[in-house]
Amino acid sequence: MNTPFTTLPVTRREFFRWGSRGLGLLAFSRFAPSFLVNSALAAAPAPEKGRTILVLVQLAGGNDGLNTVIPFADADYYRLRPTLGIPKADVLPINDTLGFNPAMSAMSGLLKEGKLGIIQNVGYPNPNHSHFRSTEIWETASDSNVNLPTGWIGRYLDNACAGVPAGVGDDPVAVHATGETPQSFMSADTHPTFGLGLNAGTGRQQQRENLTLLRQLAAHPDHHDSPNSTFLKATLMDALVTEQKVQNILGSYRAASAYPGNAFAASLRNVAALIAAGLSTRVYFVSLGGFDNHQNQFNPHNNNLRTLSDGLAAFQQDLEAKQLDSQVLTMTFSEFGRRPSENQSKGTDHGTAAPLFVMGSKLKGALFGTAPVLSNLPRNEDLTFSTDFRQIYATVLDQWLQSPAQKILGTPYAPLGFV
Repeated sequence: MNTPFTTLPVTRREFFRWGSRGLGLLAFSRFAPSFLVNSALAAAPAPEKGRTILVLVQLAGGNDGLNTVIPFADADYYRLRPTLGIPKADVLPINDTLGFNPAMSAMSGLLKEGKLGIIQNVGYPNPNHSHFRSTEIWETASDSNVNLPTGWIGRYLDNACAGVPAGVGDDPVAVHATGETPQSFMSADTHPTFGLGLNAGTGRQQQRENLTLLRQLAAHPDHHDSPNSTFLKATLMDALVTEQKVQNILGSYRAASAYPGNAFAASLRNVAALIAAGLSTRVYFVSLGGFDNHQNQFNPHNNNLRTLSDGLAAFQQDLEAKQLDSQVLTMTFSEFGRRPSENQSKGTDHGTAAPLFVMGSKLKGALFGTAPVLSNLPRNEDLTFSTDFRQIYATVLDQWLQSPAQKILGTPYAPLGFV
């Protein structure tokens, strides 16, 4: 690859440009010179190996909860959805009143095996219908009228992984398989995080280009004799070491289950590879998009749920075969659900509450929270949530990651006890 460099990237725009190539650039969560200067001694140590791991799965666009976990015994569901309602005969039963979308047979099997939990009707007070703002609320764990500069995972890292500088090549504490760093990872202190890139591990040519680019950036003569560029070069060297290590892991990994041939499943396969390699990374983040179905929703939504279901099942099977399943908790989230009533375009519009899934071999139950109430609900009215999403975060922090939830979330939330 012939890529000329006349200067190192030092602006937010340049970092995003290089990051979009799929490079695992470390710790660029704030993209400001003052951050680079002040954070040189604040990097965190890699956590102990063998500890619990959280895998976050974002359902981007706003998943339609009522066509995911279907209240097939409720006549109001079919009244509100005359064309989108899933026929009762097609539903995969969970109990006498609820069932899975028929595309979710793999997740239905996980539920029967005690490896999947459903948390019903999850939302937050005073909901926002904007994709951007509601995603921000979920990723920062803020109230709807508060803007926080850090994400809930970032504050977890600040509390759990602070105080000791990391060495070159140490494992990242958090890894994402998305185009840019999730807002969840934004932190007050600096922590070594890593971006797999959307095509990580899929082609040797891309791997060679990534490594060549990192080498050129790290070796480029420093014409800016400043603490900013000096620290940046050191960080690029760390990125180079980590990139080489990660690509070697992904290239040599042999999965123990058959992953579907799509990008979402490939991301989960890459996460499994890094976990199996013994990295001390505590948090992984993957994303599945396409849930913003305002028109002709039926088939696209079912297909997306099939992608989710089959991918999660393959991931769980892979972990079990490698005897890693007791370490890993997987959790889905989406910025909001959809409105109970279908619109005139045979789709659904931005709503509020929806179910959330947790997956793992250490779950203590299958169904949590209460189902949404559809009776006497006028057209275009939102659902009223019954479980605050921060109760789920509090459960994960306190009971899975063994970190002080109230300190991280700022407010005490009653845990749900699913782990």
